Amino acid sequence: MASSRPTLADVAAAAGVSVSTASLAFSGAGPIAATTKDRVLAAATALDYSGPNPLGRQLRSGRSGIVGVLIGDQLRRSFRDPVSIQMLDGLASTLGPLGFGVLLIPGAADQPPAHLDPLVESAVMDVAVLICGATADDANLATLRRRGIPVISVEGEPLEGVIEVGIEDRVGAAELGRHVQGLGHERIAIVSLPFDWQRRSGVATPARLAEIRWEIPRRRLAGLTDAGIVPVAVYETPASLVEHGKAAGHALLAGPDRPTAIIAQSDLLASGVVLAARELGLRVPQDVSVAGFDGLDLPWLAPDVLTSVSQPLAEKGAVIGRAVQALMSGELPGPETLGMTLQVGTTTGPPPAH
Repeated sequence: MASSRPTLADVAAAAGVSVSTASLAFSGAGPIAATTKDRVLAAATALDYSGPNPLGRQLRSGRSGIVGVLIGDQLRRSFRDPVSIQMLDGLASTLGPLGFGVLLIPGAADQPPAHLDPLVESAVMDVAVLICGATADDANLATLRRRGIPVISVEGEPLEGVIEVGIEDRVGAAELGRHVQGLGHERIAIVSLPFDWQRRSGVATPARLAEIRWEIPRRRLAGLTDAGIVPVAVYETPASLVEHGKAAGHALLAGPDRPTAIIAQSDLLASGVVLAARELGLRVPQDVSVAGFDGLDLPWLAPDVLTSVSQPLAEKGAVIGRAVQALMSGELPGPETLGMTLQVGTTTGPPPAH
């Protein structure tokens, strides 16, 4: 049975214009008088015509309008992290009005760099955004390059042909370290993000510290080194989640020779340390100071407000979106690095008197 759905030809006939002119009224891709465009759109409304078939438009343009976003971790874990959520919200808010869709590609949390996600090989996309950051030995990156798909990397390694969007996290970590040192702390421990795909949990040995593969923990540790901090311990966690910070806090604070300050590489990890200190009967910051990273609003941690360095998460997502737009327009955007701001809260203070 023939479909009763109106076509672009029907709209053109009702408006008294050619099909190509009617097409211009919807695409905005060429010159058309305002009065003619209004007449075409009025005819479309009268016929209940919603617009050209998007699949046909994609075939004609050679573009899908899809941006592949590689999360680099399980979605159920990423969606528990406000850092990921706020950045994705900024990205989607920028891309949506431009008519671009987002395809979320979860990562295998415990797979080596040689692991290839099947969607990276087969999914239709115009641009790929590696939220997890690009690394030179990443099979996903190699596949995207082979497919000729432009890549935007978020806080990854500087790589040729990859557009970098990052934050001054090494500078921010150094500023945070100097703040804690300036309060008089000498025994400082660090709670780190995972070093690599193995996602271990525990105090890192010197050998383990020498083999950090992922850029974010490496840069943030380097920032603390820049500040002159020699940590009494570096506790590696499997992910940026509150429970991992709590486990680290219990391990670092339960002994008699505990650190007087703990600097965590994320606010979720730092909040877990605060909860562990409370469970151990320690006062924050009178008995132990705790500092984080990201600048998240965590009202459930009240009355404590974390000392942290804040990164502009929504703006970072918007910067990624603008880089996507530039690529779609045939431009080649340059790298962009966003600054950070120290936010002193209630969780840091002078070390306890001996």
